[in-house]
Amino acid sequence: MKRNRIIWSEFASKQLDNIFDYYEKRVSITVSLKIVQSIIADIEKLENNPFIGQYEELLKNRKLEYKSLISTNYKIIYTIDDLNQIIKIYDIFDTRQNPKKIIKNK
Repeated sequence: MKRNRIIWSEFASKQLDNIFDYYEKRVSITVSLKIVQSIIADIEKLENNPFIGQYEELLKNRKLEYKSLISTNYKIIYTIDDLNQIIKIYDIFDTRQNPKKIIKNK
């Protein structure tokens, strides 16, 4: 079975950097690394199992079909291009925020 390729949007990449910076400054580099590594490990699971996430209800009216996967306190927002075997990560959204904020970033 061929693995899907993961592509990160610039926005999602910045979100991951922001998560790292936040926990590094407020807690410790150890905690920051643990959280970011956990998110990345969950994203890597999508390479072989892109359909493990659920459809993102808040983005159902969009042209693309967005899915989401929960990782710690974060929701990984992504799409699947099954034909080209590409998973695109659009956002890493902190689930402790107002859910309607997720709509603005896509």
